[in-house]
Amino acid sequence: MSSTFGFIFFSFTFLFSIFSLFIYILRLKFWCNCDVCRSFLTSSWTSEFDNLCDWYTHLLRKSPTGTIHIHVLGNTITSNPENVEYMLKTQFGNFPKGKPFSTILGDLLGRGIFNVDGDSWKFQRKMASLELGSVSVRSYALIPLLSSISRKEEENGGIVDLQDVFRRFSFDNICRFSFGLDPGCLKLSMPISDFASAFDLASNLSAQRAMTASPAIWKLKRILNIGSEKKLKEAIKMVDEMAYEMINQRREAGLNDQRDLLSRFMASIDEDDKYLRDIVVSFLLAGRDTVASALTSFFYLISNYPEVERLIREESGRVMDPDCHVPSFQQMREMHYLHAAVHESMRLYPPIQFDSKFCQDDDVLPDGTFVHGGTRVTYHPYAMGRMEQVWGSDCMEFKPERWLQNGVFSPVSPFKYPVFQAGLRVCLGREMAVVEMKSVAVALIRQFDIRVSGLEQLPRFAPGLTATVRGGLPVSILERKV
Repeated sequence: MSSTFGFIFFSFTFLFSIFSLFIYILRLKFWCNCDVCRSFLTSSWTSEFDNLCDWYTHLLRKSPTGTIHIHVLGNTITSNPENVEYMLKTQFGNFPKGKPFSTILGDLLGRGIFNVDGDSWKFQRKMASLELGSVSVRSYALIPLLSSISRKEEENGGIVDLQDVFRRFSFDNICRFSFGLDPGCLKLSMPISDFASAFDLASNLSAQRAMTASPAIWKLKRILNIGSEKKLKEAIKMVDEMAYEMINQRREAGLNDQRDLLSRFMASIDEDDKYLRDIVVSFLLAGRDTVASALTSFFYLISNYPEVERLIREESGRVMDPDCHVPSFQQMREMHYLHAAVHESMRLYPPIQFDSKFCQDDDVLPDGTFVHGGTRVTYHPYAMGRMEQVWGSDCMEFKPERWLQNGVFSPVSPFKYPVFQAGLRVCLGREMAVVEMKSVAVALIRQFDIRVSGLEQLPRFAPGLTATVRGGLPVSILERKV
């Protein structure tokens, strides 16, 4: 009896999924024969572009409004700062993350801060702001990365994957600050942990869901537990185990005297470990992947622009003592050129290349683009950094000077530079992230000559929620004789 019922249930579920896919295809006009949709569906864009973000940039440059439509995805993509301000500030309430987006990342991020709206988002943001605003955070951003690299330099023949180093460094940092734990990932003799590999895989596969022509496709694969959805399920299981282990360790250590983010949440949430798990995973994603991505791109650019490297060294030499390796917070505040270089690198290579919202009700963007309610709207920081109408004719140059006025750093509108989002959802950890980047950057530049192997090839990015260079960033490292 039970087997018969199971067969009937499975058959009904399968047929219903196929029917849903058919209806969705009809509604979206899947057979859209415009050049953009045809290129997307056939992947013919790969014959000219190594990265999807570069193809989108090309399309946005050609658009008079800086806005395009990918009809088969039901997605409006924009690089227009006025549209970004409209979405993130003026009409914030009409452009939430939305249920469709939350569903895509739901298995990985659950009810974490980056996947929710409303009261849950407000609660997590308020709790995080109390900890991220504390002075003690800055000490965690000053961990001397130099020692780990120099110890392993000879063993690796002078070559090291800098992206891997930064990912380990960032993971250790976020675990110390957010969870009061030290996983010790920065020991390069240790293989990358199973958890880190599972986290990367889960991030990549979750991002790929958003690129399918219909959500019914990945939902059907999830029901059948096949292909990429089977791999995602296995990866998330390992992520869950690690997250719950962190929660249990923190609970066993006691919460009374702890000043980390997880302890603060645990003191406010009554025995809801699933919710705590979602919070842990969300802050791991924010603290590990974004900082590592930004640092990787920064040193890729520095290797291409030795003059910028020289000016950073000169500036640090005026502010820091010769035998000082890691700058103080006050010293970093005095390094305006360094601050400009960090922001300039993220203009060209933002850690989050695009961010999507869902339009609740029919709306019209400032550039005149009509947006149907229930469809996706994406603003594209990667493309925005490459728009002449936004940054000028020299937008493709790595030029920190564009951020300086009389030698002093001068910020621009966050809607022109939405690397840390903007408006009500502006990134709470932006100051911590920039401090962490500057402390690592100046420490490495003062003591080492770092050169990327294979500079003639532009970075190729792996699919994922954050920008990750496919194959890593192999560099040669020579200690400077000062």
